[in-house]
Amino acid sequence: MKKQEYAIVDIETTGGNASGSRITEIAIVIHDGTRVIDRWETLVNPQKEIPLAIFSLTGINNEMVLDAPIFDDISEKVLEMLTDRIFVAHNVNFDYSFIRHQLEESGFKWTARKLCTVRAARKIKLGLSSYSLGRLCHSLDIPLINQHRAGGDADATAILFSRLLQWDVEGEIEKMIKKTSQDQRLPPNLPPADFEQLPEKPGVYYFYDQSKKVIYVGKAINLKKRVASHFSGHNVTPQRQNFLRDIHGISFEVCATELMALLLECTEIKKLWPTYNRALKRFDPKYGLYEYEARSGYRYLAIGKLGKFQACIESFNSLYNGINLLRSLAEQFSIDNRFCNYGMEDHGEFIPKPDRASLPEVEQHNRQVENAIDFLVKNRPSFAIIDKGRSAEERSCIWVEKGHFYGMGYIAADIGFTDPSEIKDYVTPCRSNHYSIQLILTYAEKYPGKVLLKQTP
Repeated sequence: MKKQEYAIVDIETTGGNASGSRITEIAIVIHDGTRVIDRWETLVNPQKEIPLAIFSLTGINNEMVLDAPIFDDISEKVLEMLTDRIFVAHNVNFDYSFIRHQLEESGFKWTARKLCTVRAARKIKLGLSSYSLGRLCHSLDIPLINQHRAGGDADATAILFSRLLQWDVEGEIEKMIKKTSQDQRLPPNLPPADFEQLPEKPGVYYFYDQSKKVIYVGKAINLKKRVASHFSGHNVTPQRQNFLRDIHGISFEVCATELMALLLECTEIKKLWPTYNRALKRFDPKYGLYEYEARSGYRYLAIGKLGKFQACIESFNSLYNGINLLRSLAEQFSIDNRFCNYGMEDHGEFIPKPDRASLPEVEQHNRQVENAIDFLVKNRPSFAIIDKGRSAEERSCIWVEKGHFYGMGYIAADIGFTDPSEIKDYVTPCRSNHYSIQLILTYAEKYPGKVLLKQTP
């Protein structure tokens, strides 16, 4: 059988992501597992300006690449050197994503097994202070000449690779280059143990950056599969590449049900506002029902845009929903429409100017408004959702107090209740918001058998 060969690659680029940046230099060193057997490098004309910050780092400027070949001209050579070889690089997914993207633009479909020397070094040489190429070379006494140039970095990576092969008494590299190896799909800075500990259960997972700050919170029906899905595929957008590069750790919390995972995710995002979480912001309600008293003594009901620190009686996703509720209240409690503002015009104030003729008596009118508000508040349900637990010995519980998400938790399966409100003592209080209560109400409607409703006296 032909001996397995490795293509050790380093590139310089105009920026940090494959979709918006281009290769300016490439070096490929061919290694047969014992020694270097071939080497090739070239500057590449990226057909775009090289930013000053990149010139400062690499020393490659626009004049240097002016007469260099464009990537299309070298694509066949690159493909030839990479074909049937394991792709090796320091932080392999960066180099791999660029080369795969530019080969695809040149009309070539190419994939390869990968080996990351950052991950290999973490497994084989434990406890070093840093695994960047420069720091590794210093720690391991590897010559690094012409750093931040493709040729210099590729030569140093080839020496590092040779040393790792010699030191690898546990066969870590062989495990890593198997086609099924999860290691090749994980972000470069994520310890594999963090991923391996994930269970195949519902729950919430947290991604952390280098300073242990939470940068993303997500929910999953199957924690392991969901987290793995973040690392699959070859999306080369800047956001995804930065996201993967920033992941230095994972933690998780198992939840009994998908609903509890959704509620915990929502609560944690609202509490932590992680950098890469954006989706839940669109679920925030935009309108509210307000009540106020004018200088005339009349009380008004109004639909208006929600302010950040404004308390409202009820909140709505749309102006339409708010208008419908206010019209229904006005009709049910005979409230004069001149004292209802439906938010159709925003003049920076809610107070309309009703015709003074035939106005209702102040006290009677205000009583009607108060009755309408009492009706809304008192008709908000208080109830529990009792569901399966994380084990057979427990049950999960969610408590809603007067239409607001109060909290959730777990109780022993053998505990009984005379009053559903006793469940409040077993839950961890959570901050209610429009999205969380909509999730709960939808679930309660779908599974009425899991609902324990508090009886009103």
